[in-house]
Amino acid sequence: MRLSFFFVTAACGLALAVPATDRRDASIVSGRAFYAELVNNTCVLAPEVPMANYVSNPPMRTDVSDNQPGVPFLVDIGIVNTATCQALSNVMVEIWSTNAAGQFSSTSLRGATMTNSNGIAEFKTIFPGFTSDSANHLSFLVRSSSSRSSPVIHQGRLFFTDPWTDMIAKSANYTQNTNSRITNDEDPNFAKANENGFNSIINIVSIGDDWADPQGIIGDITVGVNP
Repeated sequence: MRLSFFFVTAACGLALAVPATDRRDASIVSGRAFYAELVNNTCVLAPEVPMANYVSNPPMRTDVSDNQPGVPFLVDIGIVNTATCQALSNVMVEIWSTNAAGQFSSTSLRGATMTNSNGIAEFKTIFPGFTSDSANHLSFLVRSSSSRSSPVIHQGRLFFTDPWTDMIAKSANYTQNTNSRITNDEDPNFAKANENGFNSIINIVSIGDDWADPQGIIGDITVGVNP
């Protein structure tokens, strides 16, 4: 079953990350709105992880879901300049991930957008299905400006907690995934992505009351880069 996207209006001035155990009632969801400010004000340089399954020149768009079946996922990626500890605005962020069956497409679930004045790039996608060669993750890169030809200033992977991946793997559409499951501790790229005090795990909030089959999830993470 394909699920509709739901969005929560965040309170202005939110300073702390929402706990992974939090959830939102779908009845309060209305309109498109992302976090007004960076949810996590970390100023730690994120380690780089080698790119894989990258396709150049993805379409400029915030909705990369392409009507793919799966759990709707709204993710806010905040970019911070570690030299100044200030939000980095008007830089290009590209993301790509797998479908519910853990397969990559050359077109679907890929896209790019600019960070806003608060350093946030927001995407609508689906929670990715796990692959057999890495822990479950969302790949991304950051360019130095809004131009496609601008240099890449960061490339990496954003991960999920193992309980979240295991729970959603039992949801509709994800049960068709035949890949072998690799946990975070088994993936050397997860260890690399979490070096030097950086936390590469996306903060997750569930929409709705059914943990076994959430109506959607909202995620946020702040990434420190050196432009």
